[in-house]
Parts: sequence; structure tokens; C-alpha cells
Amino acid sequence: MAKQHSELYEGLLRGMARFGANAKGAAEEAFGFDAERIRKNVVLAPWWEPTVFDPAIFGTGEYISPFPGAETMVWDMVAPNGEKFTYIKTHIGAPVCTDIALALGLTACERCIFIGSVGALDENMQIGDIVVPTVSLCGDGTSRYLLPGSLKENDPFGREAYPDRELNEMLLQNAARIAKEENVRFHMARNFSIDTIFAQFARIDEILALGCNSIEMETAAAFLAAELSGYKMAALFSVSDNTLINKSLMGGREDEERLYRKHVRRQVFPKIIHACFA
Repeated sequence: MAKQHSELYEGLLRGMARFGANAKGAAEEAFGFDAERIRKNVVLAPWWEPTVFDPAIFGTGEYISPFPGAETMVWDMVAPNGEKFTYIKTHIGAPVCTDIALALGLTACERCIFIGSVGALDENMQIGDIVVPTVSLCGDGTSRYLLPGSLKENDPFGREAYPDRELNEMLLQNAARIAKEENVRFHMARNFSIDTIFAQFARIDEILALGCNSIEMETAAAFLAAELSGYKMAALFSVSDNTLINKSLMGGREDEERLYRKHVRRQVFPKIIHACFA
């Protein structure tokens, strides 16, 4: 079934055509191969590769990008139950992640689970906990290019971007259930998407004032890109750090916390992802 692209997305495609590009070429450039190889279920990850998960639970895959360490790294995966899905590593940051999220609109992708690390802004969140955002606030520059109106006049800062309602409800239910079964802590979040790690600390009070209790770098733009592109996206996070209890990416985290986080990611995340693809 053909995707129902938004008028804004169609405008992006018309912009390409005006300057000699075409949709098929844009998709192949994004992935590095024929975009018809992308499956209907997709896992999108800025940094993690499939090897961080237990293959007995997550499945195994064939690396199908044209060369090792490609700008966008793609695996054709097979779950233990035989279901096939696509795994994409985009690298970190809204610009590169959003380009891939937009390109998925030109593929067979129907459902996409974004997975990655999140910084906690809540003293009740611990390293390794599972978090599902119900909304992501724009603190990035990429979102500006996905909205109508003049670039000069359109400031999207603080704009709320939402995961797909149906897919996110499924993710919330499965994450809560499986986390309870695995004795893992689970949280919902009002997330803030930022462009910088180094400079974020001086802005934490302002971000807290927006009512946010987590922070990462991609999902405000990625949620918007998926909505424009005609497929469903929701996000599953692992707490990597917590600024409010002095356990930041730059120091303070203990080895035991890191091991707990790796265990949850390796053993629990695959169960939640496959429950949403079932």
C-alpha cells in the first residue's frame, strides 16, 4: 500500500525534483543500496549496533550496507520466530537521523521503533532504567526545515512532537508489562531533544522549567519526520546518565550501574521491540 505522504513531505520531494534529484535516487543515496530492501518493520538507532543485544532473543542479521563503517549502517535481520525486520544505525544527532527517517517514507517501512540512550532529569530515574517518551520538545535546529513557513520567521523551539499514538500505546503497554516481569524500572517521559551534550548543562534549569524529565538528541525531529513521511514511529530509551544526581556522561557513574544498563539493554529491550512488531 502506498504511503499517505503529507503535503509538506510532497513539497520536499518537489524541491528535489526542481534541482534534478528524484525520490528513488534520494532513497538509494540515504541507505547506500536499493531501498526496496527495507522491510515494513524497522529499528532505528543512532549509535547501538545489533551486537549489543542477545541474538537468542533479538535475532541475527546480514550487514547489507556497501562497505564496513558506512555513514548509514543497515542490517537485514531475522528474529528467532522467523520474522524479518530492518535495523539501521544512523549515527548520533538530529540531522543524520532525520535524513534517514525522511528517506524511510520512500520505502516499505510501516512501523519504526527508535531506540537509544537518554539522559534523565528526574531523581527517580536510575542508570539502566527503561523510558518511553510520550512527547519530545524541540531544542534542535533540524525541525525548522520540516515545518511550513519562512525559515527566518519560523522558530520551532519548544514545539511538541509526538510519537504515533497507536504504536506508542502498544509500546507503553509492552514496556510496562515486560519491565515488571523482568524486575526492571520503567518510566514515561516528557522529553527534550537538544543539539549539544557539552553545552546542555548550563541550560538544565531552563529545560526543567519546560516540564521535561529526560533529554536526548533526535526524537523531536524524528517523530515529525515520520509523521510527514507516512509511517508510525515510537521510541524506547535506556537511561545512560542522570544530571540531577551527578551521574552525567562526563563522570559519576559506577561500574555496577553500567553493568545493569547493559543487562537491561541486552536481555529486555529485544523482548519489548518484538512484542511491538508482533
